[in-house]
Amino acid sequence: MSDKSKFESILKNLSISELNEIQQAAIEKAPVHPNLMILAPTGSGKTIAFLLPILESLQENKKEVQALIITPSRELALQIEQVFRAMKTSFKVSCVYGGHAMKTEENSLSEAPAVLIGTPGRVADHIDRESFDAKKVKLVVLDEFDKSLQLGYQEELKVIFKALGKKQRHLLTSATSINSLPDFLPFTKWETINFLKAQPNAKLHLKLLRTRTTDKVESLVRLVARFNQEPCLVFCNHRDAVDRISHVLSLNNMEHGVFHGALEQIDREKNLIKFRGGANNILIATDLAARGLDIPEIKHVVHYQLPPQYDAFTHRNGRTARMNAEGEAYLLLADDETLPDYIDKDYEEITVDSKLKVPPPPKFICIYFGAGKKEKISKGDIVGLLMKKGELQTSDLGLITLLDHSSYVSINRSLADKVLSKIKNEKLKKSKVKIEVAY
Repeated sequence: MSDKSKFESILKNLSISELNEIQQAAIEKAPVHPNLMILAPTGSGKTIAFLLPILESLQENKKEVQALIITPSRELALQIEQVFRAMKTSFKVSCVYGGHAMKTEENSLSEAPAVLIGTPGRVADHIDRESFDAKKVKLVVLDEFDKSLQLGYQEELKVIFKALGKKQRHLLTSATSINSLPDFLPFTKWETINFLKAQPNAKLHLKLLRTRTTDKVESLVRLVARFNQEPCLVFCNHRDAVDRISHVLSLNNMEHGVFHGALEQIDREKNLIKFRGGANNILIATDLAARGLDIPEIKHVVHYQLPPQYDAFTHRNGRTARMNAEGEAYLLLADDETLPDYIDKDYEEITVDSKLKVPPPPKFICIYFGAGKKEKISKGDIVGLLMKKGELQTSDLGLITLLDHSSYVSINRSLADKVLSKIKNEKLKKSKVKIEVAY
């Protein structure tokens, strides 16, 4: 039986016509190599590459955690959970992460899921609380493992591996090469699938904008305004730079979102949802957004501050020109700054207008509903309300995102006031819920 026919129903549920090379290689190698490393760039399908081997390894009617997926950020954990649920298997999955109620997670783990996804700190907390039996785990996935090490999760990972049964298989993914592994991992030899060199950034165009130090934020704003609502991601090294840029964009009435570690989790999620749905086409972020997040193809990546390391520069650029698509990366260089050694001379110098030309607002605006999956709300319920009572057409609707206790939908901005006035007193699945613009 071919891999395609074996996973036919799952691929159909994921709206995928066929497996790519990385996924094919993972399916072939994972069953025969107890320790497998997948090296592949951002946006190459690594999540499905490790979820399919996990699915093959799971056994029905086992009341224990069989597979543990550890990932460096809650956004990535939630994204993996979403993909697994979209596969529509019979296996239970739970997701644990900081900022989420511990009691809710303990209740979910009281009936052990077959697959547990979580951030290092939260998984370690549940091991300390004995929320699940780590010794029963048969397969451990360390997704974006290099990022976990970079963010300093070594101590939490030590706690996790000390609790495991020592006989589990391991599958690691990374967007950078790893030549040596930490001592807390119970193996020293592994098989590697390397696709890093198979996806060159041949179609990434570098452009350099020189600016005065005192004019750098304003130069950036004039640059992103020139994109005329084509999605762009602006990277900064520090949170205060993100907030400073956000302030100037707000003063000029330019819709945007921000993303960094100091934000509350719900605000990070909301800003990503609005960006994905086209309600914000500018996202200002730290390197937390450089990889692993489920965001759309970005045509423009802007380095407001260049990172000190080439790896970080590469990961940022990985948000554009993905899988051989065209993309542009812009370098902003103030008169008191120098280009790092890893930047070669293969770039085009550009200028921007001296006056700001504010583009029209995005086509979509994001609407908040105060009910979600836990209230048994479906996308169909929301679409039905918006089309029947709000009198929207299909073309006026954009991305719909369901969270546990809230939902978000992108609709045509020009129709928002009219729609909200029509549905403000309507019920969603027989219940009155809060409906408003998501700010």
